[in-house]
Amino acid sequence: MNAFDDRRHAGKALAEALRERPMHEPLLLALPRGGVPVAYEISLALQYPLELLLVRKIGAPGHEEYAVGAVVEGDPPRWVKDEDLLRQLRVAPGWFERRLAEQLREIERRRVRYCGRQPLASRRGRDLILVDDGLATGNSVRAALQALREDGPRRIILAVPVGPPATVEKLRPLVDELVCLLTPEDFHSVGHYYRDFHQLDDQEVIDLLGPSRTPSGA
Repeated sequence: MNAFDDRRHAGKALAEALRERPMHEPLLLALPRGGVPVAYEISLALQYPLELLLVRKIGAPGHEEYAVGAVVEGDPPRWVKDEDLLRQLRVAPGWFERRLAEQLREIERRRVRYCGRQPLASRRGRDLILVDDGLATGNSVRAALQALREDGPRRIILAVPVGPPATVEKLRPLVDELVCLLTPEDFHSVGHYYRDFHQLDDQEVIDLLGPSRTPSGA
């Protein structure tokens, strides 16, 4: 089932779903790379400023697709880890800390690559709209939401095109509002609902951020 032609098509659909909702100093926060074209179309349609929120999953040893934690950029950075799963996997002492340091270096690389040294916009007292191209386990999004709550926003809205019902319900208590266009009971994978779900590269992200990124201090 291809519900969306591509991520930008999904972003246009989300923009329509968000259009009539009253917002106070809205700020879009896209999870790179896949969330950027989705958020770009929302920014274009609704004239909301757009920032990145860099989150890196920490995958299990030998099974990177299974998250045992995630780290979110910030000062200081915040992270979550699945202590029970780490114990079950009998991960060696210090392994998580080494992987955490690696992902923090990658976050810094991407921040400089995508945005240079431009300061982040203030989030305090604003309506923050976190955007991704879809949900699967929701672990990275959960880490992002927990970190954002500490920034003192007025409200947090999670906006995604598609996700499994169980993940949507797991994340709902962490936000003030959740907008998910599709919640198929027989969820397969996020890419299953897109005709074009190609792997984005850094240059595509940079090209989209050029005309849409909020000025510093906005």
